[in-house]
Amino acid sequence: MAEKDAHDHNLPASQRKIRKAREEGQLPRSRDLAHAMVLVALAGLAWAWLPGAAQQWRQWMAEGLHFNAQTLSHPAVMQQTLAETGVHLAQTIGFIGTVIGGAAVASQLALGGWNFTLKALGPRWNLLDPISGIGRLFSGQNAGTALKAVLLALLLGAVAVGVLNQRLERYIELMAVPLEQAIGQVGQVLLGGLMALVVALVAYAALDVPLQRQLYLRRLRMSRVEVKQEHKETEGSPEVKQRQRARMRELTRQRMMAAVPKADLVVMNPTHYAVALKYDETKDAAPRVVAKGADLLALRIRDVAKDHKVPVLQAPALARALFAHAKLDREVPMSLFSAVAQVLAWLYQVRNAQPGREPPAPNPTVPQGLDPHEADAQPHEDDEALT
Repeated sequence: MAEKDAHDHNLPASQRKIRKAREEGQLPRSRDLAHAMVLVALAGLAWAWLPGAAQQWRQWMAEGLHFNAQTLSHPAVMQQTLAETGVHLAQTIGFIGTVIGGAAVASQLALGGWNFTLKALGPRWNLLDPISGIGRLFSGQNAGTALKAVLLALLLGAVAVGVLNQRLERYIELMAVPLEQAIGQVGQVLLGGLMALVVALVAYAALDVPLQRQLYLRRLRMSRVEVKQEHKETEGSPEVKQRQRARMRELTRQRMMAAVPKADLVVMNPTHYAVALKYDETKDAAPRVVAKGADLLALRIRDVAKDHKVPVLQAPALARALFAHAKLDREVPMSLFSAVAQVLAWLYQVRNAQPGREPPAPNPTVPQGLDPHEADAQPHEDDEALT
């Protein structure tokens, strides 16, 4: 049962999968929205632009079909007249096509937004498989699309029948009206019927748009296996990240051990903590921590320091405080300046003392609350690499 749940696509699609689907040309689309917006554009043209355009067309046709003796004797004049009429016709068709095309493009942008990709133009060989094609033919998605188309046809048919029933007597009366008047009145009647179809189609599209969005997100649902795989691809495999952390810790240890021979002093308690300090008066405002470690790493720091004649001072409280509060390759905290200054003063005395007359080791005073054995001090985030 758990294995089945792991492969069931019942989890919402991640933003990464939605982005990849858009790159492949998969977007939510509604044909009904496109049809509705195109029909709205046509209705708008018929209501606002067509009456004036029809008058202009009549004038152009009258001029184009007017013949006189000059026209008959000079064919070039007729050719020019026909060319001008053709230009007017092309302009009209171009304007109508621009409005319809703009409405169609706007319908796509309204739901899926702008998306440019060439991947959708690539061949999809899986569509040539007849077995999978039969499966898609009888799939639930195609059945739902067919049912939706049938419902839309029934709705528009019902609206059309209702409009015709209301206007049937008006159509019969127009048969007795002169042709010029009848054409204008028929246009008004047809425009009313077109408006009724527009309202029905817009209402249907308003229901189809959220439905298509939900179906699109449903098709992109992910299984638990896909979610885990995507997490590995984006965040990295836990095993790889663990190996990277181990490698970083090893590099940090190597860098620290290489810096110990150049340190001025190593402060430690007998076995648990060791901190190596370096102070360059020409570059540093305060002593820096060049190495620190606990347990076995602390003993390694101590041994390397002794091998390279670096003084080792047993100052348990200061060693614990430096390990807990000082960061690697950073200057010691200001709160520990005084205690570190005491051990540096002792170091300078040792360097200048005659053999056999070294000063006694100091017992530096650590401010209250900085020693982890006295207060609940938390180590720094880089301490994991130093143990």
